[in-house]
Amino acid sequence: MNKIKILEVGPRDGFQNLKQMLTTEQKLSVIDGLVNAGLKSIEITSFVSPKAIPQMADAQVVAEECLRRYPEVELWGLVPNLRGATNAWNAGIRNISCILSVSETHNRANIRRSREETLAEISRIREEYPEANLCIGLATVFGCPYEGILPMDEIVSFVGRIRSIGVYDINLADTVGLGDPKLVRQTIRCLKEAFPDCRWQVHIHDTRNMGMVNTLAAVESGVDVVQSGLGGLGGCPFAPGASGNTATEDLVFMLERMGYDTGVDFSRLMEVSRYQKSFIDGIYSGHHLNIDPSVVCTGGAV
Repeated sequence: MNKIKILEVGPRDGFQNLKQMLTTEQKLSVIDGLVNAGLKSIEITSFVSPKAIPQMADAQVVAEECLRRYPEVELWGLVPNLRGATNAWNAGIRNISCILSVSETHNRANIRRSREETLAEISRIREEYPEANLCIGLATVFGCPYEGILPMDEIVSFVGRIRSIGVYDINLADTVGLGDPKLVRQTIRCLKEAFPDCRWQVHIHDTRNMGMVNTLAAVESGVDVVQSGLGGLGGCPFAPGASGNTATEDLVFMLERMGYDTGVDFSRLMEVSRYQKSFIDGIYSGHHLNIDPSVVCTGGAV
């Protein structure tokens, strides 16, 4: 079977958008469940200013505890700048994700910098931490809430700027769910042809119930690392209309059913999803499948 790596972003992208403050132990208990379900790549927190995102004020504690508990898991931290990267590195995180928008307008709204300023900051991070596994989360690739669908040649040119910094891992994000399967396939084909030495991921929001089909279009275009969020939580707070992520439960069910190997135990994943729902008050945004785990085969494809 073709293997697909699911990079779970719920503990970062999902939790950071909650108005309800979670305790560190609640966060760790969900991460415990994700690891127990077989997820081997998890974005656990973001190293941002607590004034900007209070939910992430315990980033260092979460990171240090996760590193202690899960030495075999690929743990990711999101950073907005060099200071954040330094904090992540000092906490022991070696897989670092940075956000950059193709759209100038969204980049300024999201991280309050121009694209040129952000590229310069990423370059400094690359120089300061050459041993870090650095991935660029490229926002608004499939459409911007301010600028609409961006020209393909502009996207290719901008990725070239990222590549010139020495970054080979790029996560293509559909920030507000404007993408469609045709656009996803065209974009990935053009980028793979232009940059055959890069490694690609996708992060698809489910704003218009297109998360599953767009993620599948990416998989069928050769992308083998896909991001999703438990329960469909998440969304960009600086992008009007951005709702949650593609739900990990739905994605695992679909991919395993189609014969892909995700390495995730669906029954255990549903258990941690229900547990997460039990302490998040009335805002569980995912369209996850209400399937009784007792009737699901757990030894392979469901």
